[in-house]
Parts: sequence; C-alpha cells; structure tokens
Amino acid sequence: MMNEYQFPAVTQFAIPFFVAAILIELWLVRTGRAKGEFETRDTLTSLLMGTGNVVSGLLLGVVSYTALLWLWQFRFFDLGLSVWVFVVAFLFDDLRYYWYHRIAHRVRWVWAEHVNHHSSQHYNLSTALRQSWTGLFTGMFVLQAPLVLLGFHPAVIAFVFGFNLVWQFWIHTETIGKMWRPFEYVFNTPSHHRVHHATNPRYLDANYAGTLIIWDRMFGTFVEELEEDRPRYGIVRNIGTFNPVKVAFHEYVGMFKDAFAPGLTLRQRFGYLFRPPGWSHDGSRDTSETLKAAYVRRNPSQAGTPGLPGASEAGITPAE
Repeated sequence: MMNEYQFPAVTQFAIPFFVAAILIELWLVRTGRAKGEFETRDTLTSLLMGTGNVVSGLLLGVVSYTALLWLWQFRFFDLGLSVWVFVVAFLFDDLRYYWYHRIAHRVRWVWAEHVNHHSSQHYNLSTALRQSWTGLFTGMFVLQAPLVLLGFHPAVIAFVFGFNLVWQFWIHTETIGKMWRPFEYVFNTPSHHRVHHATNPRYLDANYAGTLIIWDRMFGTFVEELEEDRPRYGIVRNIGTFNPVKVAFHEYVGMFKDAFAPGLTLRQRFGYLFRPPGWSHDGSRDTSETLKAAYVRRNPSQAGTPGLPGASEAGITPAE
C-alpha cells in the first residue's frame, strides 16, 4: 500500500538545535553559570545511544509504519488534513504517549527497552538522546491503532509525534528551575520531568507526560518537585557501565534470566516478563511500592503526601 502523504521529519530538522543546545548547556555548566553536571563518558554513551536509536528507527521503523498503513484500509473515518486534524491528532497522540510511558514503567517487558533512557545518573540535555534501540519489539505501536481507525493517517500521527519528541528534549535539564505557574500547570517542564527521572521513593512512577502534564493531573500520577527532596537520578539499581551495548540490553538479559530460571511455574515465568519491574516470585526484591512503603515507615510524617502511601498502606499501625 502506497503512502499518499509525505511530511517533514521534525526530529531530523531539530538535530542542529539539539547539538547547539547541548554545547550551550555544557558551557554554562562548566563555567558555573548554570546548575547541572556533565560526565564525559556518560555524555558519549548518551550520544551513542541516540545514534543507535536513529539507525534502528531507519532499519526497523518501516515495520510498524507499514503495519499501521495496512490498518488504514479498515478506518471508520478519513479525517483529512485540516489544521484542526493535526491539532486533535497531537492531543490524542500525546495521551497515547502518556499511556505508553506509564505501561513502560509498570510492565517489565516494555521497561526492558525503556530503562536505558533512565540509566544515566546525570540529568542534562544529552540524557534526552539516550534512547532505545528495541522499541519495535515491545509491540507498543499497537497503541496507535485506535488513532488510525478513527481516521488519523499514520503519516499524520508520525508527524505530530515528532513535535512531542522535540518538546521532550529541552525538559532534560537542571539549568531551568520552576517556570511560570500557569505554564507548569498545563505543560511538562524541566521540573516535572526531573521528578520522572528521579529515584527518590516519592518520585517513582510519576509524571509520565510527554508534552501536557494535564494527563498526570487527570490520572493521579502527578508529583511536584520539592526543594527539600532534590531528585537523585538513575535507576534503583544502577548498572555502573558506559558500554552502550550493555546499556541497551542489560535488562533483557536480566529479564530472560529470571523468566527461564529452573523450578518456576508458568505463572511465575510470565510474572518476570509482564509484572512491574522489581517483582519477584518470592517477594525478595523491591518494587516501587515496597520502596515507597519502606520510606514512609522511616519517615512517618510523610505518609499520604503526594507520591507516597498513607500510614496504613505502608504498614504503620496506630501504636507506631
């Protein structure tokens, strides 16, 4: 099936901006003019991950796009190419991204490809380029299927998602503090996304937004950045390597090692593939829920604050 629509590749046009912005931030940080931190090996790893993402997209992206083009013939409507179609497509696809991102943090099969983006213990614009090489294999492109069936052409969806990706680039920084409050209420900002990248218990599994933070506010996953609890970056168990191949595939290795360990039931094997990261059949590992509960037990005054469970959920009895 031929693709009758051709739109500019937004992210490709933005590459010079990405490079210039990283160099400016690096200069600001290294000269003490702005907050932040760069580590040379870490930055190079992020750049190599970004390059690998582009290559895998060119080689494999055609598979998912062709599948969506095939689905296009079964559409209920053909909404065309008006300005409003692009605006609505952007909003719907941003909502789609929110749910993809939430699934990526709650289902280990998808976390295995997404975890590399969180693997840096630094938070700067180069971190935004630390992207997956294996997104196609998760099958999450199926979340775009409803948009196609509703009448948004796959080319339109791909085009508007490019703007989502460009937006997400600039929010990976510590050089920008909190912004104008109405802006912070509607849009994803550096402050909100710092929370998302943090390993502090209160910040785990929060702020999944792409462009609009309103989705997190609507679905109860929004947590504000607190000055008294500054974000610590990375993953709960940092991998301690700058090897991009290990960064890209380490969680797959761990996941399949767990799933094919001897002596497990079929249910337990599927649990290691599709339950949340940190799940174990014997409860010997920590999930985000157990980490949050343990934090509240150590800091009872924080019980029930945004991002943290209440006292009873954390296992604190009234006598305590």
